[in-house]
Amino acid sequence: MTNILRYLNRKEWALIGVIVAFTLVQVWLNLKVPEYMGVITILIETPGSEMDDIITNGGYMVLCALGSLVAAVVIGFIASKIGASFAQRLRSLQFNKVESFSMGEINRFSIASLITRSTNDVTQIQLVITMGLQLIIFGPALAVWALFKIIGKGLEWTIATGVAMAFLTSMFVVIIIAVIPKFRRMQTLTDNINRVARENLTGLPVIRAYNAEEYQKSKFERANAELTGTQLYTTRAMATMFPFVGFIMNALILSIYWIGAILINNAAPADVLPTFSNMIVFSSYSMQVMMAIMMILMLFIFLPRAQVSARRIAEVIDTGSSIKDGTVTENNNGLSGEVEFKNVSFKYPGAADYVLRDVSFSVKRGETAAFIGSTGSGKSTLINLIPRFYDVTEGSVTVDGVDVREYKLASLCDKIGYVPQKSVLFSGTLASNVAFGDNGGAPATEEDVENAVRIAQGKDFVEKMDGAYNATVARGGTNLSGGQKQRISIARAVCRAPEIYIFDDSFSALDYKTDRTLRTALKKETKGATSMIVAQRIGTIMDADKIIVLDDGEVVGIGKHKELLGTCKVYKEIAMSQLSEEELAL
Repeated sequence: MTNILRYLNRKEWALIGVIVAFTLVQVWLNLKVPEYMGVITILIETPGSEMDDIITNGGYMVLCALGSLVAAVVIGFIASKIGASFAQRLRSLQFNKVESFSMGEINRFSIASLITRSTNDVTQIQLVITMGLQLIIFGPALAVWALFKIIGKGLEWTIATGVAMAFLTSMFVVIIIAVIPKFRRMQTLTDNINRVARENLTGLPVIRAYNAEEYQKSKFERANAELTGTQLYTTRAMATMFPFVGFIMNALILSIYWIGAILINNAAPADVLPTFSNMIVFSSYSMQVMMAIMMILMLFIFLPRAQVSARRIAEVIDTGSSIKDGTVTENNNGLSGEVEFKNVSFKYPGAADYVLRDVSFSVKRGETAAFIGSTGSGKSTLINLIPRFYDVTEGSVTVDGVDVREYKLASLCDKIGYVPQKSVLFSGTLASNVAFGDNGGAPATEEDVENAVRIAQGKDFVEKMDGAYNATVARGGTNLSGGQKQRISIARAVCRAPEIYIFDDSFSALDYKTDRTLRTALKKETKGATSMIVAQRIGTIMDADKIIVLDDGEVVGIGKHKELLGTCKVYKEIAMSQLSEEELAL
């Protein structure tokens, strides 16, 4: 928990100092009340006492109570402000850190876990900060100060209070030992239920198509029941605490009055009134001590879950990205749009086997290079090394003659227009999706957006939508078809006007006619730019300047379509599985 507190800023530490000051004032005022109570008791029992003296001391009691109330309100207000601002900072720190993660770090934590860490875990920290600032100083200060007040007012009463404190502390220790493991497990179970719920929501069409609703319900119910059972265990453990606390406190009051009755009965006439006054004051102070101990122990009940949350948050914030930023912003060798793989081998973090082995090829400016191979041959992995979603394990990837690891990430990405295998659209408008990103510091104009959509063959359907280029896009693009989403994703890359286009199986949802028209428009309108296309369809890559054939992570053929039909067995098998003999001959 202390590890996460280093993210508090100076202003918040200063406010914590203010809380300490107000807490000490509040404790002093609370402990003044029993003193006035003792004075009033003596005045009432003493014949000839003036009513004005009783009213005056009673007024002081009321002022102390009101002062304590004001201090408590100020403390609560400041503690809430610190807790809320600290939670905001933790969420921002996690979000910014995740933004810098490579795919390796994303896969390490999982999306469901990252969501829980930035929401539920942060809420736990906020709760403990807000409550802790009100209790962690108040409880110990009240307990110690009150103990000093009651020392010397009666050995028997002090022993009774000590025994009650020992019972109360022992009970809390037993409960905390019992619930700490469950608190730790609760956050993991929250991750699990988020994962199951997320899978169910994103996969709803498939679930319905396969009549798997009951299976998914039972899967969720198992996760839900496990979390509920753990929460019930901790809640029941906490519930048993309060009746015991009430019993111990009532037993202590009874003991104080029972002991007081014996002491008063055995006291000399002159000592009866002081003993009675001491009993009243002692009972008030002992209750304050017990309440302080209970506050401290209550805080310790919330701490275990907060400690688990703090550790999980710190894991995200303290995780360094495996992708380190370089220093190169621009190459000075006059090259543009050239990509070269030199003896590249790659395996995923923690994996034993290589996905790519000794891959070497080069793509010149203006060329179209295509990658084809069976599923799992490493096509997408290969092109993901260019924008540094992962770094090579061995060898090097160069862009314009410079190793991609030497570039500043922003400068490298400015050279690339990337269209992923799965189209990703953001909530907003069509125009905002097409103009998405920094685009080299030059914001895209309305004309740029329209031109990019036209090249991507999306003009017809975009202009028919309500609002045209300002039409609303739902989260994830759920109000668009697969082909429409792909064309918007391609338009986004075109609008960037990059040196290098990377298409990761980005034409798969298009019909053959649109596919052909789009690629022709791209070649004409983006002349001089380098294109790298991953595809499953031979028809998509037949006209490429260079086709790289992958098989089990190795390059088994490089050349043009006709050359590979005669020299590469793997390519010929793929071609024959898709095209007839007549089409191959043509």
